[in-house]
Amino acid sequence: MRQSNAELSPDAFRAAGHQLVDQIAEFLGSLSRRPVAPAATPSEVRALLSATTSLPARGGDSSAILREAADLVLNHSTFNGHPRFFGYITSSASPIGALADLLASAVNPNCGAWSLSPMATEIERQSVRWIAELIGFTPDAGGLIESGGNVANMVCLIAALRSAAGFDVRARGLGAATRLAVYASSEVHTWLHKGLDICGLGTEALRAIPVDRSLSMDMSALERQIRNDVDAGWKPAVVVGTAGSVSTGAIDPLTEIAALCAERGIWFHVDGAYGAPAAVLGDGPSSLRAIAQADSVAVDPHKWLYAPLEAGCALVRDPEKLRSAFSFHPPYYRFDGDAEDPPTNFHEWGPQNSRGFRALKVWTTMRQCGRDGYVRMIGDDIAISRAMYALAEAHAEVEAFTQSLSIATFRYVPLALRDRAGEPETAKYLNDLNTALLERLQKAGEIYLSNAVIGGRFALRACIVNFRTSMTDAQTVIDTVVREGRELDRVWSREVNHG
Repeated sequence: MRQSNAELSPDAFRAAGHQLVDQIAEFLGSLSRRPVAPAATPSEVRALLSATTSLPARGGDSSAILREAADLVLNHSTFNGHPRFFGYITSSASPIGALADLLASAVNPNCGAWSLSPMATEIERQSVRWIAELIGFTPDAGGLIESGGNVANMVCLIAALRSAAGFDVRARGLGAATRLAVYASSEVHTWLHKGLDICGLGTEALRAIPVDRSLSMDMSALERQIRNDVDAGWKPAVVVGTAGSVSTGAIDPLTEIAALCAERGIWFHVDGAYGAPAAVLGDGPSSLRAIAQADSVAVDPHKWLYAPLEAGCALVRDPEKLRSAFSFHPPYYRFDGDAEDPPTNFHEWGPQNSRGFRALKVWTTMRQCGRDGYVRMIGDDIAISRAMYALAEAHAEVEAFTQSLSIATFRYVPLALRDRAGEPETAKYLNDLNTALLERLQKAGEIYLSNAVIGGRFALRACIVNFRTSMTDAQTVIDTVVREGRELDRVWSREVNHG
């Protein structure tokens, strides 16, 4: 009988699995009492690994390896599931999603073709329909689960450019086209810059439209830019509306963009990677209702649907636009199936051929939460963010900047400098102080914030996409910012006065 170092007997798997599940359960139960992030340098973390830099010649015991792995990962990571993690837009992941990942990996279906993943494919199809329904998009859209917002948005962009070109892009390439222009606000995420680069249009095709006081796209500027491009011989191809910018959660005027795109025959794409799920709220931002009118939408289940990483969803209104952008039929692919009951082969809908079973963690999480659960949890995140903003606004030593969706921005300002914040020297000091304060907070591990730059001012940024975060945590953020800001300002002032 063949020997395999990779195999585990059912009993050995059961023993190792029970041990690991017990460790994970203990970790989840103690998460709120742990530091949010490790106070360690890259060299210190690297030193925790095995001293040898080469792959061991002989394999090791599976239980011992898993014990070591659990100790390393559970005790030396930044925990985005911690109730006081407010950095970036990375949510607390559902525990059922983690278990679903174990199940998906155990079966290991290749979700590129139906015949290789019959049940996995149908679960992904159902997950995509549920996501579309949740955000108010047509459930008949073509769609699939990708790695995250970058790829999901790019999938939609590729379908849009193929549709807008007006000729066979696959045969001739985009270099043969009239120059295509793509429009987005100056606050758009960098996925678009990467996408235009990868697609061969180049970043010069991007029209960064100025924003208004609310940091949303200025419609007058958009209309003016489109007119100028048409006069100059460019073809307006795609307008990207952002449903929740990364920095501040700002939402573009999606209703007005939809009307303009319909009038001019321009593809309307919504980057809803972060904010689209808020469309489920009855009292949510009214602009999100225009998602229903988009030609394509990207939304990340691993953000505000609380699925574990990685999971982004690309949705295209006309499924044929998606299939025509990605479908190839080499002779060694025999995945056509029955013409009367045709299968879905996801290799025809996106850039990957071999695809993991990402959808299971999305499907299990959505089933556990249900629509009502999402309404409650997303609504709670927004309410906590608004409360944090109100606390910042009310505190004499905190300057509040913005609040939209579940993102609040603010900064620490010493009392003595409140009336001089606009002076150039003071403005620089406050930017430097808050930059250092952010680094201090992240290293201390009590709370984890990120940053935004608003009108040239360095701001502390708290994003809440976390079902574990409470109103008490919002108060902790403001209290900690003030306490640490005071101490840092005291030290800096003493150094200046005695330096």
